[in-house]
Amino acid sequence: MRRLLANAAVALVTAVTILPLVWMVLVSFMPRGASSAYPPPLWPTRWTLENYHELLARRLIDGAWFDYRVLPALWNSVLVAVISTMLGLLLTVPAGYAFAKLRFRGRERLLQALIAALVVPGQVAMLPLFLIFKELGLVNSYAGVILPSLAGIFAVLFVRQATLAIPDEMLDAARLDGASEIRIFVSIVLPLLAPVTVTLAVFLFLGSWNDFLWPLIVLADQHLYTLPVAVAAIGREHAADGELMMAAAVVTTLPVLAIFLALQRYYITGLLGGSIKG
Repeated sequence: MRRLLANAAVALVTAVTILPLVWMVLVSFMPRGASSAYPPPLWPTRWTLENYHELLARRLIDGAWFDYRVLPALWNSVLVAVISTMLGLLLTVPAGYAFAKLRFRGRERLLQALIAALVVPGQVAMLPLFLIFKELGLVNSYAGVILPSLAGIFAVLFVRQATLAIPDEMLDAARLDGASEIRIFVSIVLPLLAPVTVTLAVFLFLGSWNDFLWPLIVLADQHLYTLPVAVAAIGREHAADGELMMAAAVVTTLPVLAIFLALQRYYITGLLGGSIKG
């Protein structure tokens, strides 16, 4: 009975979580205006792809080509998210290892400063960060979007906490054998941190993909918009077209959902693995 109740509770929480996503997909296949009926339908009376066609296809209107720029924004988001993830891993993984296993002057003070800065809301720093980027000429560029996410405090602390579980004896033995710190990091630490690195990569990719406020502030040209900003721009013009907006939400969600499903085994291992056994 205890197991049955536990499974029922898990099933209920899962249903509550997934139901809005399922309804989002179903509404995206409904004809225009169908979801506005009362009570709202739970299943399409007629399946159609017109919302996706209108969202993704270019149309000739009054002699000019018109599109919602969803596909260019999709590629912009892929470019920004991939570069942010790769450069973020390149910076934060070695930094987390250094804070965990290397001894250098000021390490503890720097660590305390990072922890203190972690509690400061990111929105507080947006105005001074924007003014700095404006002076550097990085406003309205992908560099201005990517740079603030490259050295996330949470990512550094996440890697540091995982690296602390690596036995010091293993690293000291490699040093006695003449291995350099770079060789130790590449040959010993990185393979042990593989699940954690994949988990962090998923975090970084999702954070960059879903970021809306900072790209909205930095980017002014529509051809540079990332997907969340482009979808918000469409929503301002078509707030009453629920089916079209649901199709845009599906287009935004599917890539990250596919990546998560492909990497979920490594993600769960890195997230729930309490220690690294040597």
